[in-house]
Amino acid sequence: MAAAGSSPTIVEYFGGEDGYRCGYCKNESGNLSHGMWAHSMTVQDYQDLIDRGWRRSGKYVYKPIMNQTCCPQYTIRCQALRFQTSKSHKKVLKKMLKFISKGDVSKAVSEEEPMDSHVEDAVSCGFVHRSESHVSEAELTPLNEDHTDRVEKEDEDKGETKEEVNVKKAELASLQIRGDKDAAVPGEPSSSTKIVHAPPKPGKGADLSKPPCRKAKDIRKERKLQKLLRNQRCTLEGSPLQAEHQALLLQNSKSTANQPKSIEDFIFVPLPDDAPHKLEFTRFLCDSPLEAENPPNGPDCGYGSFHQQYWLDGKIIAVGVIDILPYCVSSVYLYYDPDYSFLSLGVYSALREIAFTRQLHEKAPDLCFYYMGFYIHSCPKMRYKGQYRPSDLLCPETYVWTPIEQCLPLLELSKYSRFNQDAKAVDEDGIKELGRVRVLHKRTIMPYSVYKKRRKGPSDEASVQQYASLVGQTCSERMLLFRS
Repeated sequence: MAAAGSSPTIVEYFGGEDGYRCGYCKNESGNLSHGMWAHSMTVQDYQDLIDRGWRRSGKYVYKPIMNQTCCPQYTIRCQALRFQTSKSHKKVLKKMLKFISKGDVSKAVSEEEPMDSHVEDAVSCGFVHRSESHVSEAELTPLNEDHTDRVEKEDEDKGETKEEVNVKKAELASLQIRGDKDAAVPGEPSSSTKIVHAPPKPGKGADLSKPPCRKAKDIRKERKLQKLLRNQRCTLEGSPLQAEHQALLLQNSKSTANQPKSIEDFIFVPLPDDAPHKLEFTRFLCDSPLEAENPPNGPDCGYGSFHQQYWLDGKIIAVGVIDILPYCVSSVYLYYDPDYSFLSLGVYSALREIAFTRQLHEKAPDLCFYYMGFYIHSCPKMRYKGQYRPSDLLCPETYVWTPIEQCLPLLELSKYSRFNQDAKAVDEDGIKELGRVRVLHKRTIMPYSVYKKRRKGPSDEASVQQYASLVGQTCSERMLLFRS
């Protein structure tokens, strides 16, 4: 993956015997992790490292000691291509859209999700806020750029016609509910079937024996389809293609009506010319240990670390840092103006980054995941990341990805868990030949087997063995371990 002539990864390993204060449970010495300083790092090496549980904070790269630390931190990734917005996510997206297009401000208290924000991260990246005068118009990306399809206004914002209300009443009157003692196969007629008009008991939620409620929009589409079919009968009467044509129309109508809105349907909506607000974005490379690469088969922006600035009416209101890697977009952190917390910028930025991941996939097919950092089940406030579905957690022992639904029952029993249920499974990239670990010593690159013979002083084999087992055989043979 590394481009020709690019700098290799150079790291200094520190080990991880001493505990320090945990920012989650506040244990003064319970947070245990291995760490190393990255003088430089290729995007492929970092991709492989985060797929083994590592994470960067500036140039410091660390890996929690999962079976010892007070709050085990599991690497989590969202399958961006299959991502579906939840009800709460849609509320955030609609809230932002209404604010920009109409100036509406929700009076409800914002339930902002916590973010992996660290002050030291912002300092280490050397970020300097740029004033409005330092940003050219060409750098700003309008919210509605390159998207021309207008999304229908939500039915909840429309009043129902009297005809639609009558249709719903008629449907409600025809619903049938089986008695509790019925044992008939669903869908088959039964003599014990009774017509019941009573609503479900309070607190019991929706009655699952009834068909799902239909939106007024779907009813309108069905009536429109029926009208279209009647018109088609006039022109296609007697034609052998009539039945096939009607079936195709019906199939297309159903697939369109039943298809849930994608994240792009909410984010990339053309705005009216008189919209009271304007939300724009600028993205540029930022200082980090990752070496920027721009291969011909990669995304247009290339790989590396980027600042994403959110500009509202010419004022910067949030800055996110992301790493664009060969297989994923990795969210590093976000910080924002607290005056705009009512817009739930933490959630909104995550959703935009998922949409951005999907855009990058169009040019770079291997790039299809969104990494959200660590999932910490033992800290209830940090469980929100599990709501971005479908998502997977990384097994801390075999480094295979496991659907989060299979992991949660295990984490309810123990805060540390091996997710891979195959007892015989092992770390496939575990260290096999320590002598092949690459070492940088006195400006010379050599395998550890050579360095070991030249080294003077006490043996460091235990430290090198630990380092190699944590980064894996592949990275240990590609990265340079600095030795003084």
